[in-house]
Amino acid sequence: MEGGGVVFAFYVLSAVTLVAAGGVMMSRNLLHAVLFLILTFVGIAGFFVLLSADFIAMAQVIIYVGAIAVLVLFAILLTPRSGRDNGETKFAAPAMLLGVCLAAVFLFVMHDTAWQTNDAVRQTWAQPLSAAPSWKPGCSPSNSPASC
Repeated sequence: MEGGGVVFAFYVLSAVTLVAAGGVMMSRNLLHAVLFLILTFVGIAGFFVLLSADFIAMAQVIIYVGAIAVLVLFAILLTPRSGRDNGETKFAAPAMLLGVCLAAVFLFVMHDTAWQTNDAVRQTWAQPLSAAPSWKPGCSPSNSPASC
């Protein structure tokens, strides 16, 4: 994840995905909620593309956007209009208070934790290909390198 373009794409995808997920929760119309859900799935597929996991990104789009979201969309459109609208709820204020409290706890924990990074582990796990041992034909890893 090097370069300014990838970082910018990450922040744009983060904003789009979080706003779309919030739209799923806050939408009163179920049709709009499903459309926000599709946008959320596409944003998650964008994260997979940023991680160079193209196969998983395409599977995300085909399975979740192409199948599940369309199935939910058809189910909503085939139900009567009276069952499609979300009514008012008396739990909106307590849910918002709980969400703000959980966000405050998460932010406090992230800020207060002494995050340790270990450069030795990073260097050990990410070695260049030239550092790999070379094997001659007919040798196996079980043989000692001296005999090969």
